[in-house]
Amino acid sequence: MKTFCGRANPTTGSMEWLEEGEDYDYHQEIARSRYADMLHDKDRNVKYYQGIRAAVSRVKERGEKAIVLDIGTGTGLLSMMAASAGADFCYAIEVFKPMANAAVKIVEKNGFSDKIKVINKHSTEVTVGPDGDMQCRANILVTELFDTELIGEGALPTYEHAHKYLVQEGCEAVPHRATVYVQLVESRRMWSWKKLFPVHIEAEDGEKILVPPSEMENCPGLPSVCDIQLNQMPSSDFSTLSDVVKMFSVDFSKPVQSASTYYRVQLEPVKSGKAQIVLSWWDIDMDPSGMINCSMAPYWAKPTSALQWRDHWMQCVYFLPREEPVLQGEKLYLTACRDEYSVWYNLQKAREGENGADEEEHKAGVGVESPVCRCRAHLLWNRPRFGELNDQNRTRQYIKSLRKVLKTDSVCLCISDGSLLPVLAHYLGAKQVFTLENSGVSCSVMEKFFKANNLEDKIKIIEARPELLKPSHLEDKKISVLVGEPFFTTSLLPWHNLYFWYARTAVSTHLASNVTVLPQSASLHMMVVEFQDLWRIRSPCGICEGFDVGTMDDMIKDSLNFRESKEAEPHPLWEYPCKSLSEPQEVLTFDFTKTVPQHGLSTEGSAKLLRKGKSHGAVLWMEYHLAADISVSTGLMQLSNEKGNCEWNPHCKQAVYFFSSVIESEILSDPAVVTYTINFDTKTGEIAMDFKLL
Repeated sequence: MKTFCGRANPTTGSMEWLEEGEDYDYHQEIARSRYADMLHDKDRNVKYYQGIRAAVSRVKERGEKAIVLDIGTGTGLLSMMAASAGADFCYAIEVFKPMANAAVKIVEKNGFSDKIKVINKHSTEVTVGPDGDMQCRANILVTELFDTELIGEGALPTYEHAHKYLVQEGCEAVPHRATVYVQLVESRRMWSWKKLFPVHIEAEDGEKILVPPSEMENCPGLPSVCDIQLNQMPSSDFSTLSDVVKMFSVDFSKPVQSASTYYRVQLEPVKSGKAQIVLSWWDIDMDPSGMINCSMAPYWAKPTSALQWRDHWMQCVYFLPREEPVLQGEKLYLTACRDEYSVWYNLQKAREGENGADEEEHKAGVGVESPVCRCRAHLLWNRPRFGELNDQNRTRQYIKSLRKVLKTDSVCLCISDGSLLPVLAHYLGAKQVFTLENSGVSCSVMEKFFKANNLEDKIKIIEARPELLKPSHLEDKKISVLVGEPFFTTSLLPWHNLYFWYARTAVSTHLASNVTVLPQSASLHMMVVEFQDLWRIRSPCGICEGFDVGTMDDMIKDSLNFRESKEAEPHPLWEYPCKSLSEPQEVLTFDFTKTVPQHGLSTEGSAKLLRKGKSHGAVLWMEYHLAADISVSTGLMQLSNEKGNCEWNPHCKQAVYFFSSVIESEILSDPAVVTYTINFDTKTGEIAMDFKLL
């Protein structure tokens, strides 16, 4: 069966209908899944195995048969651990059909088919009884249903149901409990992901300050969690205002409630500052005594033990609804509210003489509704985009370039989503400014923004697609300066912002013959790297804790090769350290002063590997040449040449192309070479690439 999938092409902007086989979604799911990352998570696997062994022996010591229920079995790994630890029987539940099929093969290959029954259902549909999926209720509950926020993948309702219908009262659970920890911090960097800071512009007639509308200023933002690799956040980028405290814990061996609730802890700031952010992570105890513990604590909270790198569980950043000035030693209450799937936080100051009697009053003050963005800016701009708009160095580059190209009679058109460029152009002296916004959301956000700065009659918003632009939209004027950052909300990979080039081509009849385009051009850059850890997410595992999971490796490999050409994938590399093995090089250029050519652009070349290391893949990014000598990079910002350590643009995702085989470059007298061919298809806006290691 074939399915037609409609999608807007992020680069060309056109609507496309693609015929996809029924396996398409499944291949996308497997190819981009985190199974490999979990199988490489040694700490998790060892601790689960220890916890399962201990639980099986506790049940056996009571003279009972050990019957295991494993919900969300994935590869079947935890069930195989239980079977080899002496469990009498395991029911392994997996709702995702291709995965359940793989689990059956893996279980069989490892010789456990008589001990493990794989059930391809949602756990809430599993039946118990002589004719049911399970003969009887289980007395050991094993699951791995957690995400970075702990409850985001529905762990609570799943546990609640399992205790009611699938396991015995007083069962053993692995993990036994989870505990969520929090720490209050001040961080301009993280706060800049939620708030738009005032922008300072040196104009001809003095300094102008752009302010966000009050509605944006007071907006709680989005409810979705911000999960990042906090271990890559340098300690200079935040300041801790409290100790780490336990916020709440869940005992999985007893009935679990998923209904909305809240938890409160009292905090005393260890130093004065602005409380903006709650950092949070969790740990799990695999056994009742807490001797077998698996923790997500970041480097400063867990300085003793070695950190296990993992990408399937990270740490959470929560934004308080408002910035609260706090004083060292004053009493505060931090409230965590949660529903079935998410958590959010509130901070309150304790009132004078507060004791248990005032508890009730405080409850009234606890916001139980989850935060909702009312200003719409958080719907238009994601968190890295807020960070980018708040990056003053970046804004300065655009101001410097606009100064060079704007004249007093300039008629300016801006093409980018929700950009500050129209305002910069107005303050830097353009006679008239138009901005093309592609959605109702970006129109309404920009309207409020212009109004807050008394610019509503100075800048005209046009809600139209570039190809539908009419002379009347532009008051029959020709555009003398066309500007873009370029930034579009639909872009996933760095080159998707080349949509600016297609838009520029679509509006070319409205441009003056001597039009200035900013940026004047863009270039695609490439570098071969060795990743410290990111390679694990695409690396075969083979044997995991003594079990053969090769079937899973093959599935991932097949799905990655499902398309004729492998694809690059977006990753924010500031979170994933790597070192460069080759010099960065420019591989393609795109000339925005001309329209998009009919024929494709292609290049081939080679990169010498100058450092020792494993070539895991190539990183690609775009640079935009704004005006003479002024460029902005969406990728590499700095390279330290001795070690090859890279500093990446923190607001953008870079494209990573993982090589299908890794080569180690050892001898530098005769450097290995990576050859590449890169093709940009101007019809589809897609970049196809191929790398060979010689």
